Amino acid sequence: MDASPSPSAAPPTPGRPAAPGASAAPGPQPAPDGQPPVPGPPAGYRGPFPPVFPPAPVPASRLRRIAVPAGAMAVVIGAFAFVGSVDPNEPGHYPACPLLRFTGIYCPGCGGLRSAHAVAHGDIAVALGSNALAVAGYGIFAVLWVLWMVRAAAGKPVRIALRPVHWWGIGAVLMLFTLVRNLPFGSALVP
Repeated sequence: MDASPSPSAAPPTPGRPAAPGASAAPGPQPAPDGQPPVPGPPAGYRGPFPPVFPPAPVPASRLRRIAVPAGAMAVVIGAFAFVGSVDPNEPGHYPACPLLRFTGIYCPGCGGLRSAHAVAHGDIAVALGSNALAVAGYGIFAVLWVLWMVRAAAGKPVRIALRPVHWWGIGAVLMLFTLVRNLPFGSALVP
């Protein structure tokens, strides 16, 4: 047997690449022709270089994708169950509206708890009489929640982008509702 070192174990010389299968020495490698050293792997690193691009994320399962909308609906159902079991028509269970208490003006939310109580008991006519705007809000939430659930189950993001004109429109509807329910001819909207 030959006791001389194999050519693949010999360190590379400047200007000549290392033999195949030989591991490069850690740290910067000298470059040919007096140029600055070529950066190499960090000292003690024995594996391949990390990939240039990270691996693609593993898609979430359908159950995981619908967990957030299902959780949001569980919170809403829990809130309706609480309001349905603790009657807001009996005094002392909920705080009074500060605007109504100090000014006598009905805000757009006045009657909302009584409306939720009526919806929880399936009495839509009483709910509309307590706060028609809140009932419309419950319906809009239900439609948006179904859209959210369907898109989440399909793995598609849900983006509802409201432009400033939409926010102004929502504010105008709230102001108009507040104005009408506080005028004599809008007494049907008073809770």
